[in-house]
Amino acid sequence: MKLQHPTSDLPPRRITKFLKMLLAPHVREEVLGDLQERYVQRVQSQGVSKARRRYWLETLAYMRPAFIKRQKNKYSSTGRQSAGRKSAGRHSAGRQTAEPSALYYCHNMILNYLKIALRNLKRQKVSTSINVIGLAIGLATCILIMLYVQDELSYDRYNEKADRIFRVAQKVRLNGDDVGGPTLGQSAATDLKQQVPEVLKATRFRGQGGEFVSYGTSSFKEDNLLVADSSFFDVFSIPFLKGNPKRALTEPNTVVITDETARKYFGNDDPIGKVLSFGREKIPYRITGVVSNVPASSHFRFDMLASFAADEEEHAGWIYRMNYYTYVLLPEHHDFKKVEAKIARLAEKQIGGELQQWLKLTPEQFRAKGDDFGILLQPLTGIHLYSAFGTAELSPGGTIMYVYVLSAIAAFMLLIACVNFMNLSTATAVRRSREVGVRKVLGSVKGQLRQQFLIESLLLAIVALLVGLLIVAVALPFFNQLTSKALTMNLLTNSSVVAGLIAGTVLVGLLAGSYPAFYLASFKPVLVLKGGFSAGRGNFNLRSGLVVFQFFVTISMIIATVTADRQLRYMQSQKVGFDREQVLVIQNTDMLRNNEAVFRDQIIQSPQVITSSISGQVPVGNSIMDKTTVMSKENPDQGVMSRFYFVDPEYIPTLAISMTQGRNFSKSFPTDSSAVILNETAIRALGWQQDPIGRELIGHTDDNGVKTYYRVIGVVKDFHFESLKQKIEPLVMFLGRNSGNILVKTRTDQIPTFLASLKQQWESFSPTAPFSYSFLDDRFEHVYASEQKIEQVLVLFSSLTIFIACLGLFGLATYTAEQRTKEIGVRKVLGASVGSVVALLCNDFIKLILIALVLASPIAWWGMNQWLNEFAYKVTIDWWIFGVAGLLAVGIALLTVSFQSIKAAMMNPVKSLRSE
Repeated sequence: MKLQHPTSDLPPRRITKFLKMLLAPHVREEVLGDLQERYVQRVQSQGVSKARRRYWLETLAYMRPAFIKRQKNKYSSTGRQSAGRKSAGRHSAGRQTAEPSALYYCHNMILNYLKIALRNLKRQKVSTSINVIGLAIGLATCILIMLYVQDELSYDRYNEKADRIFRVAQKVRLNGDDVGGPTLGQSAATDLKQQVPEVLKATRFRGQGGEFVSYGTSSFKEDNLLVADSSFFDVFSIPFLKGNPKRALTEPNTVVITDETARKYFGNDDPIGKVLSFGREKIPYRITGVVSNVPASSHFRFDMLASFAADEEEHAGWIYRMNYYTYVLLPEHHDFKKVEAKIARLAEKQIGGELQQWLKLTPEQFRAKGDDFGILLQPLTGIHLYSAFGTAELSPGGTIMYVYVLSAIAAFMLLIACVNFMNLSTATAVRRSREVGVRKVLGSVKGQLRQQFLIESLLLAIVALLVGLLIVAVALPFFNQLTSKALTMNLLTNSSVVAGLIAGTVLVGLLAGSYPAFYLASFKPVLVLKGGFSAGRGNFNLRSGLVVFQFFVTISMIIATVTADRQLRYMQSQKVGFDREQVLVIQNTDMLRNNEAVFRDQIIQSPQVITSSISGQVPVGNSIMDKTTVMSKENPDQGVMSRFYFVDPEYIPTLAISMTQGRNFSKSFPTDSSAVILNETAIRALGWQQDPIGRELIGHTDDNGVKTYYRVIGVVKDFHFESLKQKIEPLVMFLGRNSGNILVKTRTDQIPTFLASLKQQWESFSPTAPFSYSFLDDRFEHVYASEQKIEQVLVLFSSLTIFIACLGLFGLATYTAEQRTKEIGVRKVLGASVGSVVALLCNDFIKLILIALVLASPIAWWGMNQWLNEFAYKVTIDWWIFGVAGLLAVGIALLTVSFQSIKAAMMNPVKSLRSE
């Protein structure tokens, strides 16, 4: 038989000693006796360790106001002893009745707080409504922006190895301009895998959008077509539904399609093994796999992923045919700086060798001219928000600045709502001062009063959250349209998000109610009961600061909105250097093959057509344009990065592009096949400001070192072939190889009839390929869609900010007028007019708005200048913008407070003096 230790029946000494010191004398003996009795019973039935743990838990339950020793003179001695004895008596009845009674005091106290809070909120309908509406709008804005920010930050994180995947991009500086990009030559990936030990996997792919793909009688234009190597699925996590990811792209002329694409072509049939025809040459590609649709939160997306052709490596290199997006997979524990340095050394070796081969320049000689080259590693998860390569990306990227701006807007709107709460709570302090005084006289302490006021603010914040969620549900479709997103409220069903939302609401409630709680609880009962307390001018300094903060944010938003609107209007009204009105662009005409020119000739016969041109390049918008270095024959060491346009003789007249020197291409000159036309920027970059006509450019060099030269026959005036965000770059126009689009300059009448006729003619040439078109001015507008959305977002949130600020100002004006009722009555008795009284009440607010204008102007000027720096062509921020913002703020404030001011000024002074 096992002997029990003689002290095992005694509870832990230290906690017992601590409890003796903590408990009030009148309950100490009974509580300790009950605890020891239950401890002995548990030792016998459950063992010493479990009995000790339970003893600790029960000890914590007694650390409550009903059992803890209290100071003298704070509570009635009789009431305290009575409550203590009742509590102790309930505990002596045993564990079954002791534990519920431990919560009794706290439960009743909270119920009492809630009851009083509900009464106060119901009684003060105006301030409650203002606070609930303001906080609800602030919380709704925060939730909407949180959904947007979460979506932006989630890009590419669906990849299992996202934190280990990096893109290798190029850094190039040429003639003082940064002309780097996200792509490299085709052999970069292979060299990285073979020569850098830390690179576990390397893959590359290139875009081949706009390809027509057919199966049977069905034909579709596939804009999201990529061509990749076999290691693609070793790096990126795209789940396979059918097929083997290890073998899917190992053979030429194979393709992997998404589940959505499979349904589009084959319905419910199994697509594996079936053959699709690519392009007008009908190149067969066998389907070897079906994958899940690429998530929308990816910086690249595809509907089809084809394997490389067998001859893809014919012209290998790092800077030759730089069309390949190259990615590497690094080990879990890698030294980023060390790996980047190794890749930089490899790039120096490979690119340096190619510079010597093609330009006959060593890297040192290349850099001696002020040019430079190199590489950078871009983390996969940062490409969407941090990449600076713009239109060179496969899909439009985001901007981290917009994430910061929207997050700041959400924070400021919520702060303004909290400021409203603080302002109204302190302004209405007179109404509750007598309540505080009476409760203090009856024994309430500051801590209890603070709890009461904080519970009121928390209750109000919870109601505001419920209203805010309703606003989010209603506003989400509009917000999605505004941001071009497909956000849902599903994220709000996540337990961690719900917990964060509740915690955030509690934090907002505490933040908004903290100052009023401490402020109201600090009233002296003798002063307030005598009627000597006033919450008016004595506390105006703090409220003044809060009002200044509100209008600081409001004025900043107004300045930002006006500036964004001016920039957008400037870009839309700026002369672009060509005539974009009534120019119809018929797309994908290369599908007609030899009939493309025939179709164009038929179009010209229509009386609705003025002129027409065939070209693969269309100003403004996405076009397939080569971009490479051109060199003059007289100075072959000096390269100029240029855009290439392949056109016909009708291209310049169709778009009404001005010629400044020389002539246009002409069918009368057979030698024009080796001629070029440059824009003014290219002339300046080549240093040919004097007599450019007749000079020659080096076209290309074949494998035998034989160079092809192109003679300059004309110069066109600079025109914007991209957004006004970008500077006009050097442009070289070539004659020929101009298939892809037909540009039609039309007359202004009977456009629908003309389009119907064109569609009928198109179908006679190509019954399977769809007829697609756009107007050049619509494409021009589409380029600035992101700027239009920014302006719309600023207008929306500026309006909401102004609305919330006006709510607070209205409430503050109401209570300010109420507190100064006697003063207004005295002034009117002494002869003051209604206008002078209104001016008296409004002057204080106008002064605060002017202070906010002075503070907001330099900060808004700096912030909008940072935004305007993204544009190559931009407006200036003139002084009148700040004046307009100030006048709008003052006007809005006067409209808000004038109603209450006039109402107070027109009150009968006899009535106002009697009310005091």
